[in-house]
Amino acid sequence: MKKSAQTSIQISVAKQRLSVQRGRATLRTFPVSTSRYGLGSKEGSLKTPLGQFRIAEKIGADQPHDIAYKSRQPVKASAEMLQGDDLVMSRILWLDGLGARNANTYDRFIYIHGTNHEEEIGTPASHGCIRMRNADVAELFDLVEVNTRVAITSPKVAARAGKRRKALRTRSEQPK
Repeated sequence: MKKSAQTSIQISVAKQRLSVQRGRATLRTFPVSTSRYGLGSKEGSLKTPLGQFRIAEKIGADQPHDIAYKSRQPVKASAEMLQGDDLVMSRILWLDGLGARNANTYDRFIYIHGTNHEEEIGTPASHGCIRMRNADVAELFDLVEVNTRVAITSPKVAARAGKRRKALRTRSEQPK
C-alpha cells in the first residue's frame, strides 16, 4: 500500500487518544498513555513534550509483537522482565521535535512504542513516551512512514480552541 504524504498523527493528551489522519479523513484511532509526570520538554523530566514533531526513525519492522527492546535492539523478554521492568515493546516510532521548545525530543529518546503494561493504556502512565498496545503500535507502524508529522496537544490548547469557536459562533449569531 502506497502511503500519502498527507498522513499525520494527532495525539490528544486530554483524551489519551492517537488519531491517524490522511488529509481530513481519520483512518484509525487508538488509546494511548502519555507521561504520569505531566507535560514538558526539560531533559530528565520524564514528561511528554508538546508541539509539532516528525517520525525520525522506525524500528522493529518484521519483529513479533511481543519483542522487547534494550537500547533499541530487539531482545526476547523473559517472564521476569515482563513482570518487573518497564519495557519498550513491539515497535518504535522515534520522534524528533520541530519547534524550539521540543527540539531536544530526539535526544531525550521520546518514542511512540508498545509496552508490557497494556492495562495502563488510556491513563497517563509513561515516563515521557507515548505508549500503545503492542498490536496497535504494530498497526500504526504500517500506516505511517519516516517524516510523518505528529502533533501532541495539551488539554489547555484543546479547551482554548473550543472556547474560541464557541465565542465566534456566539458573536456571529448576535444581531448587528
